[in-house]
Amino acid sequence: MTLEDVRAMAGAIRAEVAKAVVGQNEVVDHLLIALLAGGHVLLEGPPGTAKTLLAQSFARALGLDFGRIQFTPDLMPGDILGSNLFNFQTSQFTLTRGPIFHELLLGDEINRTPPKTQAALLEAMQERRVTLDGETYALSDRFMVVATQNPIESQGVYPLPEAQLDRFLFKLLVDYPSAEEEARIVTRFGAGRGAPSPAALGVSAVTGGEAIAAAVDAVTTVTMAETVVDYIVRLVRATRESADLAAGASPRAAVVLAGAARARAALDGRDYVIPDDVKALAIAVLRHRMLLSPAAEIEGRAAETIVADLIQRTEAPR
Repeated sequence: MTLEDVRAMAGAIRAEVAKAVVGQNEVVDHLLIALLAGGHVLLEGPPGTAKTLLAQSFARALGLDFGRIQFTPDLMPGDILGSNLFNFQTSQFTLTRGPIFHELLLGDEINRTPPKTQAALLEAMQERRVTLDGETYALSDRFMVVATQNPIESQGVYPLPEAQLDRFLFKLLVDYPSAEEEARIVTRFGAGRGAPSPAALGVSAVTGGEAIAAAVDAVTTVTMAETVVDYIVRLVRATRESADLAAGASPRAAVVLAGAARARAALDGRDYVIPDDVKALAIAVLRHRMLLSPAAEIEGRAAETIVADLIQRTEAPR
């Protein structure tokens, strides 16, 4: 598959998702980049902004096996991974697979479950495998987690640990639609009952596992100059030297930012990365990988503002 084919495939996916989801174009682009870079995505936004519908439509357009976990305070790790149950007919233990064995997994309201249960995702998100009763089971090469959380509520929620947050390539903020988009939403869905499904809205698969694997391979051909590598490293290291941050981003942040920049270049039909690729993705990659200093918290500074300042101060190659 050529990079032009990758670009055409991405356009077809965008068109299918747009049949169900009005707006959110930037979020869809980031989902495509995460897919090609082999990363996971955390969506944060208020209720009713189509986060779940977006994940469902994205999976359907990709032709991937879709699963959903509704995170609750009483959810246990076995509810995610599955368990070995004794079969009295065969006198053997049989693996009952949990929802994590799907290709695209929606973790709905992931911050509503305790850290013990959240930790069940760590091995799967990092190594695409799970361990049950000492036995390791491989997940799909296309395994991808799209998790959602609600930033409004503070009761009955458990903030994601840093180790969990670091597993997400992007943290994306899903905002309310514009007035024009909201009018289109009301016109399209105002006469219906309940939440429509992507299938009912006409979303269909325009690609599949083999094509996605070929697209991922094509992204690896995108070149990155040493000057761009140096720019990424300097930008990430600047987060560790900022007085506004108690802890900066890890080397993993630099690695995944480079991979995401390659994917963005591929979606644009380029076989090389430019500094603008890095700048466009830096906030989404870094905002959840830093801890604000007490002074910055008191001043009410946002992680996005701090990263934007660092981008402004870090000289980009020409």
